[in-house]
Amino acid sequence: MADEIVEMVPMDKCGVYTGKSIDEAKKKAADDFQIPLKDIKFKIIEDVKKSFFGKVKTEAKVWAGYNEPDDLGPDYMDVKKKELVEKTKMDACRNYLEKILDKMGVEHEISITTVETGIFADIDSKGSGAVIGRRGETLDALQYLSSLVANKIEGDYIRISLDSCGYREKREETLRNLAERISEKVLKNGRSTILEPMNPYERRIIHSVVSKIEGVNSKSIGEEPFRKIVISSDNPKKYNNKRKKNNTDYKKSDEPISLDYKTSFEKDYKKPKPEDDINAGLYGKIEL
Repeated sequence: MADEIVEMVPMDKCGVYTGKSIDEAKKKAADDFQIPLKDIKFKIIEDVKKSFFGKVKTEAKVWAGYNEPDDLGPDYMDVKKKELVEKTKMDACRNYLEKILDKMGVEHEISITTVETGIFADIDSKGSGAVIGRRGETLDALQYLSSLVANKIEGDYIRISLDSCGYREKREETLRNLAERISEKVLKNGRSTILEPMNPYERRIIHSVVSKIEGVNSKSIGEEPFRKIVISSDNPKKYNNKRKKNNTDYKKSDEPISLDYKTSFEKDYKKPKPEDDINAGLYGKIEL
């Protein structure tokens, strides 16, 4: 907001802030109040004073004040409480990841923000392979454990989504290509195919692709962490009864073919059993 003449009177939130510039001092106030700059009243107490050689002798000093609106709606406090819970859980998630990655010896930067589905954290690191792991198993484990840490804090459950160096997008493309390739094969030979055990997020990608291909369908079978997808033809080929009954060196034409792409993460970390809803997001709620 433009500087205006204001009285330094007591407000709901007020204080004096210093910085190497007026803007820096104002930003400190906004960060402390957790309120946008435009909503805060400022009064410049003292501008920056520099020496003959350009060095800062005295920092800028501003007074900042803010009053809560008088016409608060009935949901205002609920919104503020939700924002506080989100920030607390976001900080817990960041602190946990920082400690783990430091122990791993991985140079990193963590960008974390709130999104429509919950909290999204992106890890940018030179050692991205160590953060991601084989088929994303390390990234999945970090995401799962970050969710446990964040959701131990009191408040509504919040979904944690973790990515590193664009891995999720690349993995999604790989799974979509797999779903299309297997669906094409099933259409040709009429035989069902069982895919590798996958986590809920990956299963939803497969279901989404198959649902758009005419002539094939998909369903999930088994229990976590070995729950997997079967892709089947809408018009499966029937077994030929002319074969000899004692001949065991064949498989029925409609017997599913199993493709094994198991990851060790699926064996080592038992996730909750969510519904295979395409629109359910990355992971269902984790019961603590």
